[in-house]
Amino acid sequence: MSDHKETFELIWGAAKIARVIGKTPRATYSLLEDGEIPAMKVGGRWVADRDNLSAFFKGAGQNAGAA
Repeated sequence: MSDHKETFELIWGAAKIARVIGKTPRATYSLLEDGEIPAMKVGGRWVADRDNLSAFFKGAGQNAGAA
C-alpha cells in the first residue's frame, strides 16, 4: 500500500472561481463556457481544482512573451 495521498481543493461555482482568478463572474463564465480555463461542469455547476488553476495561470504568464 502507498502512503501517498493526493489532496486537492475544489472550487465550486463560476462566482467563486471568478474570485480566485480575479475576474468578474460574467467574464469568468465566458472563459468557462469557451473552455479557456481548466474546469468542468458537474451536475450543472462549474468546478475547478485550485492547483490546476494556479498552474494554468502561471504557465500562461510564462508564455505571454512568446509569439
